[in-house]
Parts: sequence; structure tokens; C-alpha cells
Amino acid sequence: MRVATSVSATASTNKCARRRLAQLSVGGRTTSSQGRAAAFTERACLLACLIDDGGHALAAYDLHPALLALNIPVTNPRQLHKMPSMMKIALPALAAASGAYAACSTSATMTIQNAGDASAIASCSTFSGNIAIATGTTDDISLNGVKKIDGNLVATDNSDMKQISASDLEELDGEMQLDGLTRLYAVNFPKLKSVDSIKWNALPNLQEIGFTAEVTKANKVDIQNTALRSLKGINIEEVDTVFIANNGYIDEISMQLGNVSTSLTLADNNEAVKVDLPNLIWASNLTFRFCASVSVPSLERLNGSLGLYNNGFESFAAPNLTSVGEAVALVANENLSNVSFPMLGKISGNLQIANNSKLIEVDGFPALKSIGGAFDMSGNFTDVSTPKLNSVSGAFNLQSTDNVTETCATYKPLKEKKLIEGGYKCEGKLIDPAGEGHKGTKQGGSDDSTGAASTLSAATGALSLAAMAAVLLF
Repeated sequence: MRVATSVSATASTNKCARRRLAQLSVGGRTTSSQGRAAAFTERACLLACLIDDGGHALAAYDLHPALLALNIPVTNPRQLHKMPSMMKIALPALAAASGAYAACSTSATMTIQNAGDASAIASCSTFSGNIAIATGTTDDISLNGVKKIDGNLVATDNSDMKQISASDLEELDGEMQLDGLTRLYAVNFPKLKSVDSIKWNALPNLQEIGFTAEVTKANKVDIQNTALRSLKGINIEEVDTVFIANNGYIDEISMQLGNVSTSLTLADNNEAVKVDLPNLIWASNLTFRFCASVSVPSLERLNGSLGLYNNGFESFAAPNLTSVGEAVALVANENLSNVSFPMLGKISGNLQIANNSKLIEVDGFPALKSIGGAFDMSGNFTDVSTPKLNSVSGAFNLQSTDNVTETCATYKPLKEKKLIEGGYKCEGKLIDPAGEGHKGTKQGGSDDSTGAASTLSAATGALSLAAMAAVLLF
């Protein structure tokens, strides 16, 4: 079947077609992907109608820009009348393909106003560019058909959208940002396995994550202020940053993480949340606040700090941890009665244990040899034992409400041998034992007259202050 068979078309028709071609090729540009696709297709059909194989060029110079727009090279536009009939028949298909490419790629951001806009990219195996869902849309959005998005997927400040899904999406090479979607209750991406970052906030009706295949690759995960019950579906193996906070209903956090290159923070979620990280071997910084239990059985090395604040668990163990690059802080864990770090030999920053009212005996550091910052313990201790400790680069402070005379007798020789480089204070029977650099109140009401000198390095001192501030503020 031929698109055009003769020159019998009227001059007025040809003139009209040429005029429309000029508009599409030069002045009729559009930024929407659907508009570009339609323009490409119409341009090709008009070209096929105007180019006649009966020997007439039909104003070939007018057609030249349109062909260039379709990426069809023409060295001599006056020879267009020699174009084979099959090429004329193929032009609409060629234009449709070009239009499809345009619909699957954008240098800016594609804004989806409704469900129809979402379906327009269903034929795209890969969409290159950012996708933003309009704040005013009331439709549920389904990005079905797309297997990969080279860009961000963003939906913010929408009070009507209830569901977002992408049944075929396997990879999102950008950020999935969902923020301020107050009625959203379903996020269904059953095949998604890889995403650059997840950033969710203010999703008060989202209770489950529909990542059936499980996301195993992500650089950053930041989830705050949702109604999630668990993180089932997010099972990443390596990550740069994890921040999970203020999710009041979440009762389980379990991931197969092997390493954390920057930080993992789990804070202010449901106080009954159980944290299980069975495969975590090394991390830079770990912070746990208001957790019912924390399990890190495989953890061997921390390049940064470990912070345990305001947790509800009775015991904490890191059975394979050998070194900590910065500080260890156990602060205000009201039920904590046992800590176990059997292989920990070196802490490069401070060791701070404070305000853990049920922690009576501290004997969980049998292998600890050196502390690069301060040794700072205050509480209700009857006994503190670190039998292999032979180096403290900062101050030594041990204050207790109970009698620690025998304990102090074991540490005093370290100071006398100058193995403790900073100030030294070890005292018991205090009404209000205090942290390093502060005076404890003696039983009987008098203030203690001496305190350990604050000879911490700037870095370790800042870590100690940050830990105390965390207790006061939260």
C-alpha cells in the first residue's frame, strides 16, 4: 500500500501540507513528550504525502528541515523526488520510533499530572530523566511497563494520591523521594531490586512496603515519620547511609547489611522495635536510640563511633568487635545490666558509660588495652574491671554511688606510671556521680573538691559533649 500514488493532489492541499510541515519543523515545538511524539508522526505522514515518485520534488527545500529534524540526512534536497516508494511508506514508522524515543527521554523533568500521563511511557523499557508527580493529582499513579529509570522519581506535598506503583520497574538509578503524601497507603514496586537512594518522610498512612523482590542495593535510605510496621522489602547488603527515625509503629528492623560506609542511625522509633543485623561486619558509625533490642553478632570493626542511648534492652553484646576508630558511648539505658565486648582491644576515642542505673558491674571489656581519649564512667557501680588496660590518652574519671575503693586501687598505679596521660579521678559513695570534668556530690551533702582535668583532645571532647547533649535533649 502506498501513502501517496500521484501528483493529482490539488495545489491547495500541497500548499497546506507544506505550511504545516514548516510549523512542525521550525515554529511548532513542544516540551511535552506526548506532543513531540505526535509532531514527529504528523511530520512524517505529511512528508510521505508531499514527496511524489512521479518526478515532482514538490518544494523540496521546504521539506529539507523536516527531514533533518527526523535525522534523515539529505545531501541534495532537489533530489527528494527520487526517494524510493518504500522509504515514503516507512517514514511514518520512522517518525513514530523517533517519537517513542522522545517520549522515553527528557533532559528536564517529566511531570505526571494524571494516570494518563503515566501510561504514556508504558512502552519505554528505560526512561531517561527525572519523573515528578504533580502535587495536584488525585489519581493513583501506575508506571507500568518501565523496567529502568535513569533519574529521580519524586512525589511530594500531595494530599490526595493513595497509591503509587510500577509493576515492571527493576532499577531506579536515582532517588525515590516520597514526602508529605498524607493519604498514601500503598507503594508497590514488586520487581524493584536496585535504587540509588530512598527518601521517605511524612507518610502517616503507609504501613507496608510493597517491594516483593526486595531491594538489595541502595546507597542511602532515609525513612522518617511513617506508619510502617517493619522494613520488610528493604534488605540491602551494602549502604552508605541509613537513617530510620520517628516511625512510631515499627516493631522490627532486620537487614542483611554487610557494611555501612558512613553511618547507620535508628532513633526514636517504636520503643518496642527489635533490631537484627546478623551479617554486619564493619561500619563507620552506628547509633541506636530507643530500641528494645539490638543484635550485631558479626560486627568486627568500627571505623567511627558506637552510640547506645536511651534503649530499653537489658544487655548488649558485640562478641566479635575488635576495634573502634572513635568513641564508644553507653548512656541512659535504664534497664541495661550487662555489656559484653570480649574481643575489643582498642578504642581510639572516648569510652563513656553514664546514667545506666541498673549497670552495677562493668566487666565486659576483658581484652581492652588502650583508649585514645577519655575513660569516663559514672553510675551505680560496685565494680569496674578492665584487666588489660595499659594506656589512656585522655582523662580518667570513675564516679559511683557505691563503694569503689577496691576498683580505684587497681587503676591508681596506671596514673602513677603515667599510663593515664590526662587528669585522674576515682571516687565512690557519691549522691550524684558526674561525668568527666564535673564534680560529683558526696554523701553528706558536700561537693567533691577535686575533679579530673579536662585534658581531652578537641575531637574526643566533642564526642563526649555530643553524647551528653543527646541525653539531655532526648
